[in-house]
Amino acid sequence: MQKRRIPLRMCTGCGEMKPKKELVRVVRSPEGEISLDLTGRKSGRGAYVCHNIDCLKAARKSRRLERAFNCPIPEEVYDQMEEELTADG
Repeated sequence: MQKRRIPLRMCTGCGEMKPKKELVRVVRSPEGEISLDLTGRKSGRGAYVCHNIDCLKAARKSRRLERAFNCPIPEEVYDQMEEELTADG
């Protein structure tokens, strides 16, 4: 039996490579709207963050998500993402 390869993604907060299922996807839709994608199935450009509020704060501080999406991200969007992460986990 051949073992299936587990897809790895890098957390934009801490920079660690982790299995894709352990991370939360942040997505920029084709319309330019940025949101958390807890299902991992929304269409658009994705970046990944650990299921940890500290990683989101680190990504926010260093503007890594803005670099990944090549667009500015309003503070309200970061606040909403922090609320979703704290409510979910």
